[in-house]
Amino acid sequence: MKIIVPMAGRGSRLRPHTLTVPKPLIPIAGKPIVHRLVEDIAGVINQEIEEIAFIIHKDFGVQVEKDLVAIAEKLGAKGTIYYQEQPLGTAHAIMSAKESMSGPIVVAYADTLFRADFTLDTTADSVIWVKQVDDPSAFGVVQLNDKKEIVDFVEKPKEFVSDLAIIGIYYFKSGETLREELQYLLDNNIVKGGEYQLTDGLENMKQKGLKFVPGKVDEWMDCGNKNVTVETNSRMLNFLHKDGEHMVSSSVVNENSTIIPPCFIGENVVLKNSTVGPNVSLGNNTRVENSEIKNSLVQTNAVITNAHLDNAMIGNHATFNGKFTSISIGDYSVIE
Repeated sequence: MKIIVPMAGRGSRLRPHTLTVPKPLIPIAGKPIVHRLVEDIAGVINQEIEEIAFIIHKDFGVQVEKDLVAIAEKLGAKGTIYYQEQPLGTAHAIMSAKESMSGPIVVAYADTLFRADFTLDTTADSVIWVKQVDDPSAFGVVQLNDKKEIVDFVEKPKEFVSDLAIIGIYYFKSGETLREELQYLLDNNIVKGGEYQLTDGLENMKQKGLKFVPGKVDEWMDCGNKNVTVETNSRMLNFLHKDGEHMVSSSVVNENSTIIPPCFIGENVVLKNSTVGPNVSLGNNTRVENSEIKNSLVQTNAVITNAHLDNAMIGNHATFNGKFTSISIGDYSVIE
């Protein structure tokens, strides 16, 4: 099994946090989004992962490439880097990794996390991960027949046709078949809105009689902007806490401070005269003094003093000393 992860976009809606770090490497409960994503996929497919192919932009830099390869290797897989230099659509992004499209593959967009407990139907030609939603008009959805097979894909339906939203994770029994269909789109310049769309390839495959089935997830968590990323961090902390995962490092220095779970607190964090939690992530080497923090995501090497934070997101090496509550400051920022 191979996993293909298109992630060439910088994540403009999550700025300033994505000015120096690509969105899929933003930590959620102490671990990069893309790391959690591929771990969760591995748990669902329950097969050995041979390769994880990451599709990025060249300007992400060497360190990002090394970090991504290391994520793959932690799962016992080969990490491969491909580049998409122009944002020409979902099908174009996937085809940037065409050399890795062989055998069974999973395609997963690295801006979403999920929790699921279903068995992957490897007899199907394709499985599309979906989540039941309250407002289908905001999503691409699938329609099912009475055999629970997917018979149609509808983008942002104005009238109700289904409440099963496509979350951006797909299984294909044959990577070669997907590659052929997407290559056809590129060769014949089949575009919508100036972009090559994966759904056009899926529609062609369906018309040829290939069997598509849904894989329903229990939870679907977005990381599109600051507010939903902080919410996703909180939800993930609660899931991990219920699973019994220990998330407070033994190297934490606690001076007259209270930790209210669930929290992730990384290595060499110093807490002094503070209350932290619930639903807080503090990255490695962060210092918190005379502060109250809840429902917030703080990355590494930050210094926070005299603060009352709620629904806040603070970047790496940032310094904050102030009265604002729901803040969003990027890496190396100083507010005093």
